[in-house]
Amino acid sequence: MSKSFASQGDMTEKQITFDEIGEGLYAFTAEGDPNSGVIIGDDSVMIVEAQATPRLAHKVIEKVRTVTDKPITHLVLTHYHAVRVLGASAYAADQIIMSDAARAMVVERGQEDWDSEFQRFPRLFEGHEGIPGLTYPTTTFSDAMTVYLGKRRVDIKHIGRAHTAGDAVIHVPDQNVMFTGDIVEDHSACYCGDGYFGAWGQTLDNIAAYDVDAIAPGRGAALVGKDAVARAIESTRDFVSSTYTPAAKIAARGGSLKEAWDAVRASCDSKFKDYAIYEHCLPFNVSRAYDEARGIDTPRIWTDRRDLEVWEQLQG
Repeated sequence: MSKSFASQGDMTEKQITFDEIGEGLYAFTAEGDPNSGVIIGDDSVMIVEAQATPRLAHKVIEKVRTVTDKPITHLVLTHYHAVRVLGASAYAADQIIMSDAARAMVVERGQEDWDSEFQRFPRLFEGHEGIPGLTYPTTTFSDAMTVYLGKRRVDIKHIGRAHTAGDAVIHVPDQNVMFTGDIVEDHSACYCGDGYFGAWGQTLDNIAAYDVDAIAPGRGAALVGKDAVARAIESTRDFVSSTYTPAAKIAARGGSLKEAWDAVRASCDSKFKDYAIYEHCLPFNVSRAYDEARGIDTPRIWTDRRDLEVWEQLQG
């Protein structure tokens, strides 16, 4: 291979921030690494996103313990990706919640995704020996469910395909705050390798319709205030569109994957090259955009072998 994936060389530990984005609501962020969310109820705590390993999950727990000693009883996983779910065991939560579609993807492609992401992200998987196995939910839902943490209501919904087919968002009505997973990012590239470009914009519209006061995005800084929320939604929309449109034009005229790669770089580099994980996401994003434009609705499963094969094509 001519050179390694960008993420394989990213071994610098990231600075953690822990921001209150509403009363009893926190965003755990780390300079473009996967975020987690914290929802404190009357007598218990819900965590959103588990992190990649129990080692990283304990960093979230350490921050939680600076603001509350209430037990962690619920863990919500917005989708199935390994970097989001494999730290679940550290929380010892009574309930682990996913959408039905997300659970089906754990069954269908969870191990392959783990193997693939383990190869891509050596730093995030330090301490991988502590992972007991694939993470399966104890509770699933098809469209929506509500959890009450005492009097605090938490709505968990599947409002459209975007980053994956099974994305969930978590809305806390009493503070009008949302945890979006990787549907919305802030100054971070969207990972679109398992995404749905044609549906993503409508799903962003569905989020915008909530008119929330704050968002904890999948990656990047906490978004507090309607202006910050609107900016991130629109920059996410721009990223997705700027990736798909040039790849689709190449696919329409029968061009190659490498030509699509060059076209996407020409469209995106000037706007997004300083975004977190931009270089890492590109090969997966271009490949998926090219596939979708050629009528492949369901994203093909990424394996550690396919990762390398696609990268070789794009570097040729």
